[in-house]
Amino acid sequence: MEISRRGVLRAGGALAAGAGLTGLAACSGSGGGTQGDPNKGEITVWSWNGPAAELKALTPAFNAQYPNIKVTVEDIGNPAIWDKITTGLAAGGAGLADVLHIGVDYLPGYVEKFPGGLADLSKLGANQYKDAFAQGLWETVSSKNGRVNALPWEANSAGFYYRADIFEQAGVDVKSLNTWDDTIEAGKTIKAKTGKYLLGIDKPASVPDAANFFQLLLQLQGAFYFNLDGGITLDSPESIKAMTLIKQLNDAGLVADMSGGWNALISSIKAGTSAVVPYPTWFGGVIEETVPEEKGKWGVRLPPAMRLGGSTAATVNSTHLAVSGTSKAQAAAFKFVEFVLTKPENQVKIYQDKGIAPALMKAYDDPVFHTPSAFFGGQQKGEVFLAALKAPSPAYNYSSDYARALKVVTDAQTKVLLKGADPADVLKQAADQLAQQTGRKVVR
Repeated sequence: MEISRRGVLRAGGALAAGAGLTGLAACSGSGGGTQGDPNKGEITVWSWNGPAAELKALTPAFNAQYPNIKVTVEDIGNPAIWDKITTGLAAGGAGLADVLHIGVDYLPGYVEKFPGGLADLSKLGANQYKDAFAQGLWETVSSKNGRVNALPWEANSAGFYYRADIFEQAGVDVKSLNTWDDTIEAGKTIKAKTGKYLLGIDKPASVPDAANFFQLLLQLQGAFYFNLDGGITLDSPESIKAMTLIKQLNDAGLVADMSGGWNALISSIKAGTSAVVPYPTWFGGVIEETVPEEKGKWGVRLPPAMRLGGSTAATVNSTHLAVSGTSKAQAAAFKFVEFVLTKPENQVKIYQDKGIAPALMKAYDDPVFHTPSAFFGGQQKGEVFLAALKAPSPAYNYSSDYARALKVVTDAQTKVLLKGADPADVLKQAADQLAQQTGRKVVR
């Protein structure tokens, strides 16, 4: 778990800065001669914060099975890790760790801009795990040419955390919210009877991930910023529907201004500003840590659908473990990746320690995911999100231009929230602007 999956992205961020550094001749051998001995060697692993701590904690158990592989886990920090990986890839792999922890939003850019920079894990046996992970994730970590660029670690589904006591005070049954249209009407009742906002959005886009809620609404419709061929779909009917709903919420006075990013969000939770926090799986632990005195006052469910009978499930972000294409110990590095990510007991331990939701579906057989949560009113929180991971889920193409897409989307959202702009107009402008920046075609 980390503070924000996209909070460190900037338009034309680290990957854009390295856009001209696409050669990486030194990385061209991502398969044959550099695989090394699978049972011995020295490997370095780069991660951050809680995940890094868990990788260190699993190392003794790994060494019990592979005593001749020396593992050094380095906590690079987030966002420092993204610049460090980019720098290493741009230098032909010089100084790069053997195992790299990579977010879903960065993986496509690394693969596209640095061919061969990451090892092809299919040559190390990764394809045997193709069906082991949550739906849609294999397509996220693999390429159309059959390459496997990483194995999935964390899979976060969209969530709908809510103050059960506020809903009760307003006389609103949270189970009755089948659609977001229902939710707008419920929000009006909550505001009238309790004075609470329904939810919060960073209206001026003071941080890069201010469009998280927009993206959630988009993915509930099976849509995204790009199609699988890389075409721009920012002004698709689904995008317009999502932004129109945000405008409706705002026009009804139901949106609190969360400008200021993470600190503003935490302060809002402590103050009880909003009745709903529409954040992914991992955020439940943050709420518990932030307001432990509110045990029993919170609930969790999947988000309402965008249309009656529509999907309530969306995998909104994930992280992965990859192996450097220039590592001299690729086989040993993959053994570590395999040990961490494909053994259910290891993923269960990580979940128990840090609340990191595994992409590995077999891990969910463990009772820990089916135990009632006292904080969330006795709900089986793990089962709520397991239902989402089991639901049909399309693959999404984040592309190497995701950071640029975020910038134009957040600008469009700000125009809607602060200036009352028309959603269709600003999204068309955003799509055209992104096309000019990237050379990609707009799909209309």
